[in-house]
Amino acid sequence: MSTKRISRREALRAAGIVVGAGIAGVGPRPLVPSGLRQVVYAASPENPLRIGFQVHRTGIGAVYGRWWERTAAAAATYINEKGGMAGRPVRLVSEDDGTDPARGAIAVEKLTSEDKVDLIFGTLFSNVVIGSAPRAGELKIPYLVVSEGYHVASGKLNRYCFQPGITDVRAQLTAISSWIVNNLGKKITMIYPDYAFGYDHRDFWGKGAARLGATVQALIPIPPTETSFTKYFSRIPADTEVLYHVMVGPGVPTFVKELGEYFGSKRPHLFGFIDSLEGVDLASPGLEFLEGSHFWEAFPRYAGGYNTSFERTYRERLGVSASGASARDPKDVSTYSHMFGVWETLFVIKQTVEQSGYKRPGPKDYKAFIETLERFQGFSEGVGHPQGPKKFVGRIHQAFGQQFISRVDTKRLTVVHKTKVEDSLYPPEADYTKQPL
Repeated sequence: MSTKRISRREALRAAGIVVGAGIAGVGPRPLVPSGLRQVVYAASPENPLRIGFQVHRTGIGAVYGRWWERTAAAAATYINEKGGMAGRPVRLVSEDDGTDPARGAIAVEKLTSEDKVDLIFGTLFSNVVIGSAPRAGELKIPYLVVSEGYHVASGKLNRYCFQPGITDVRAQLTAISSWIVNNLGKKITMIYPDYAFGYDHRDFWGKGAARLGATVQALIPIPPTETSFTKYFSRIPADTEVLYHVMVGPGVPTFVKELGEYFGSKRPHLFGFIDSLEGVDLASPGLEFLEGSHFWEAFPRYAGGYNTSFERTYRERLGVSASGASARDPKDVSTYSHMFGVWETLFVIKQTVEQSGYKRPGPKDYKAFIETLERFQGFSEGVGHPQGPKKFVGRIHQAFGQQFISRVDTKRLTVVHKTKVEDSLYPPEADYTKQPL
């Protein structure tokens, strides 16, 4: 047996971890509260930070879950190459929630009690978030979701729940409603999923439309497990000028095809959330009906839609082509407009761990982690935040960012409008910081 002493640098190199630049190595610094130090760390392979990753591997959210996992793995690899979090390598511990609220709560329980993770992040569907968040609060473990629903910002959850890596539906609608009314029409019919995420669209678009002088002609909720949609289209009023659609799940291509068959060449203006076609090739047969219609995007799918060096680095690290599909398989289309939230949330965790001095699970370190994150004022655009700058409102645990509107031109999306971060702001209706820890 060799008696040669292995240096710390050699040990780190053997573990595939570059001695670290910490915060300084991953892009511009966060907008941290005054008095907090920026610290440079060296990674230690012996004491990983175990981050629980609640993911939709099965169920109707599986398309998202597959790309959520790729994004999380790419972000963890990048962070580890730059020194980890506070000098500790990141280890993801994944748990499938089946896109099911009950299983979501079980996943939170397992990650906390059996896997002994430091904290939990990841899940998307709002019904799963709402089903899981109470258990995270009972277990008193930080739970950072990558959803879109207003459930976090509304104050319905608890102080352990955050959404720092992606904007919520209310903010998205606040930013883009005037563009829809001014460019497409004032008589609007809405088709949306019959659960919390859809209700956010229904409620906040309805309020926004009224303030802008528009009217919602009809509301048409559709169960998330529905497979045939024509029977709903007869409820669309004939004087509808804008058909607003946001559908999620494997039935969406069928929804669009049947919509095209129903209207033919005479249709109202269409405005959809890209949720309706995430993971779907716009050149798919039957989607010709969408030519000239518009979509909201949080992050443009096609290269050049938001052409920054940070976006290009992010796209390359994810292995995504210029058309938004896997570089290895053009038929494997990504969920590009949403999955950046996974990447950005891991960088928020890194920044919070390093600023709070977090070391291990427990009331003291969790208190420091939560209170530090609540004091952040935003996140600067950079490799860790390629979608753009974010404002963070600590009292409602929610991030705000810019939004994009794109048009379908020759079977691809072209950005036609970008909002400012400030366009999405609304008055907070809650204050989690007043809840005890």
